[in-house]
Amino acid sequence: MGRTITIAGGGPAGAAAALAAIQGGCGALVMEKSKFPRQKVCGEFFSPEIEPLLARLGAWQPFLNASPARIRRLKLNFGAAGKTASLREPGWGLSRSAFDALLLQRASAAGAAVSRQAAAAAHILACGRKAAATSRGRRLFGFKAHFEGPPDDAVELYFFGAAYVGVNAVENGLTNVCGLAGEELLGRFGFDFDRLLLQSPALAERVKPLTRRSGWLSTGPLEFRQHFSDTTVYRAGDALSFVDPFTGSGLLAAVKTGALAGMAAARGDPVADYLAQCRQCLRKPFEIAGILRNALKWGLAETVAPLIPSRVLFALTRPR
Repeated sequence: MGRTITIAGGGPAGAAAALAAIQGGCGALVMEKSKFPRQKVCGEFFSPEIEPLLARLGAWQPFLNASPARIRRLKLNFGAAGKTASLREPGWGLSRSAFDALLLQRASAAGAAVSRQAAAAAHILACGRKAAATSRGRRLFGFKAHFEGPPDDAVELYFFGAAYVGVNAVENGLTNVCGLAGEELLGRFGFDFDRLLLQSPALAERVKPLTRRSGWLSTGPLEFRQHFSDTTVYRAGDALSFVDPFTGSGLLAAVKTGALAGMAAARGDPVADYLAQCRQCLRKPFEIAGILRNALKWGLAETVAPLIPSRVLFALTRPR
């Protein structure tokens, strides 16, 4: 076995990097200070492209063993308007507590060492994003909770005002409700997320038969940016590019960039070459997400988004 690749962060990007590095003939040391399993604020949706990625990492069967929900349709709701489309291939719903644990366990079983120590330095940074330095009153926050009740086979997005909320089934009959909203809007409701859901009549109707089974998790302030100018270290996942959650591509991008980083580090490729690969994969989703984010910011999402066919919107926000 060759040199050991050190990885800061044991989430999806870090675990994928470890697996790819090991496949490339190197050892892997993952430094993750958090205990697993853990919950994270996340849409918990996996687009169909996740299957070949996990299969190459030897993690597809563990993923299926976790009993993810099948997602066959896409529902978009814009105030009083809405539309539904069938996905060309089914997606999946699985909680972050289950996914993060199974992928790190797979890396450990493949030979990766896992340390609880904080990373002083690493070949690969996969330790998530840093909080934004946005002025108070203009910051964005994400939130999430699990509900129990009648399941659905759709990933649903509700846009209302300066907020959006995604709803989709995960394992064990649970439904994930995850959203993002501005600080000013959240402040009107005292950051009471249950009250916020009622501001969209369609969303209120959707969650009416559901019972919340977990407390609300929140995170923020959020900052949407990419780090392609840093050629000193391989960045992966949110540490490289944090894309709007409503695209549903965050987990796919994390695994993909993590695997690319692990392979590049094992081969000793220049960081600039690795970044060029990632830029090609992520440029289009980031650009499209930026357009929709600005429409949301100015209260235009309910006008702009319905003009884009659902399948086209889904396709445009997938990493290449």
